[in-house]
Amino acid sequence: MNNATSDGTPRFDWDAIDTVFLDMDGTLLDLYFDNHFWLEHVPRRYAEKLGLSITRAKEDILPRYRRIQGTLDWYCVDHWSRELGLDIATLKSEVDHLIAVHPFVLDFLDALQRYGKRRVLVTNAHQKSIALKLERTRLQGHLEHIVCAHDLALPKEAPGFWERVQGAEPFDPARTLFVDDNLAVLRTARNYGFRWLLAITAPDSRRQAQAIDEFPAIARFSELLPQLRVELAKGKHHGKTGG
Repeated sequence: MNNATSDGTPRFDWDAIDTVFLDMDGTLLDLYFDNHFWLEHVPRRYAEKLGLSITRAKEDILPRYRRIQGTLDWYCVDHWSRELGLDIATLKSEVDHLIAVHPFVLDFLDALQRYGKRRVLVTNAHQKSIALKLERTRLQGHLEHIVCAHDLALPKEAPGFWERVQGAEPFDPARTLFVDDNLAVLRTARNYGFRWLLAITAPDSRRQAQAIDEFPAIARFSELLPQLRVELAKGKHHGKTGG
C-alpha cells in the first residue's frame, strides 16, 4: 500500500490515485462543533423545554444517542427533531459560528486540484447539516461532487454503502484515497477493497489526538502537503480535475 516518511507520516503514490473521497465532520471540519452541539447545546435546549436540570436532560438524551449510534437515524436531523421535540436545524443555526474548517484543509484541497485529482465529499451528515456547513465554510467550491449517505439510504458503516456510491459517483477502489476519522467507516471501506485509506487522529481540536495503528493516520493535512508539493514541482500534475 503506502510506506511512511522518516517522521512516520504516511506516504502515498499520488500517481496511483485518481480520486480522493473525504469525510466532512472531523476530517475537513472541526468536530468540536458537533460535539458541543449534541453533548451541550441540545441537552440545554431540551432541559429548558421540559423544565429539567442539564444533568437530567443528559441522562435522558445520551442513552438515546447510543442506542442508534452508527445508523442513518443517528445522523438524521429530522429524526432527532421528532425524537426530542426540538427544531434541530434551527438549534444548529444558533451555534453555527462554531463551524470551522480544520487548518490546512483548503491548502490540501487546492493541491489536489492542481494535481488533477477528483475531490469528492462523502458524508453521513444530513442534507440540512450539509447545507448549513457549506454555506458557512464555502467548501463546495473546492469539491467536484458531494455524496450524502441519506440520499443512498445507508450509512457509510453499512457493508452495502460503497456499492450504492458506485451508482452516484463511479470509482475504482484501487485508485481512490478515502479519508475519515471514523474507524468503523474505514473498516467498511477496507473490506470493500480500497487500496488507499487514511485516518484522522485529531477530529476535535479541543480534544487530545487519538493513537491509531490500524490505518495510516495524520492529525493535520499539513503533514501531506510537503510530498504533494514535491510531486507538483516535478510537473506530474494534470492541471485539471475530472468532472
